[in-house]
Amino acid sequence: MEDQSILSALFLGLIEGLTEFIPVSSTAHVLLAGHFLGFKSPENTFAVLIQLGAILAILSVYFRKLFLLAIGLPTDPGSRRFVAAILLAFLPAAVIGALAHDFIKSVLFETPMVICVMLILGGFVLLWIDRLKLTPKYTEVTDYPLSLAFKIGLCQCVAMIPGVSRSGATIVGALLLGTDKRSAAEFSFFLAMPTMVGAFALDLYKNRDALSFDDGAIIAIGFVAAFLSALLVVRSLLDFVSKRGYAPFAWWRIIVGTLGLIGLMLGIGGA
Repeated sequence: MEDQSILSALFLGLIEGLTEFIPVSSTAHVLLAGHFLGFKSPENTFAVLIQLGAILAILSVYFRKLFLLAIGLPTDPGSRRFVAAILLAFLPAAVIGALAHDFIKSVLFETPMVICVMLILGGFVLLWIDRLKLTPKYTEVTDYPLSLAFKIGLCQCVAMIPGVSRSGATIVGALLLGTDKRSAAEFSFFLAMPTMVGAFALDLYKNRDALSFDDGAIIAIGFVAAFLSALLVVRSLLDFVSKRGYAPFAWWRIIVGTLGLIGLMLGIGGA
């Protein structure tokens, strides 16, 4: 392994963890940063597989709540309904992701211009949402109706276009459907677990023959960096959005997308 590849993997892992659970599109950030660094990964597998670090971070933070849900399944109707809501919300992405996987990876992931444009457009959508005077009907994720969960899951599918943001799509959808900002972010956390595990497993299976030992070592470095940085975000995000809303993330998206477009037009990176 080259020192440059190790440093790039470490840097990209940090970016993944810091951006996975905020509505700025971690995939967009990792792909764009990789493009400008000249970092190459077979079928862009690195960007998907290091997400496992972020998954484990959220599992560790929510371990107690997940454990209580698990032991309550046999006897508690509320636990069963919440788990059913998460699985129902996951279903649309599971189906569409499996059917469109090759197109997403070979076309959309390879088009930095699309990523930059979606970052900017998504930023303006977040600004619009953040300024709406919405009256929430649902403030607890465990009280979300199954129909609401499924609709949020449909919104998540838009995030298969890199640059949209999985958390951004689910949060915007949830807010428009009547939730408050804090519970929308928390539902996005829970929905991330099956969604990201599914994406990880599918990508690993599809590219099992293309990965080498060096690829595995680079992915491991990115994985650890993503885990540690994601811990920081998960532990602080809910309080942040409750106080500040989503406008800071919107402006960040617009700035990054604009800088990305300028970099592409100047021909920077992609070596």
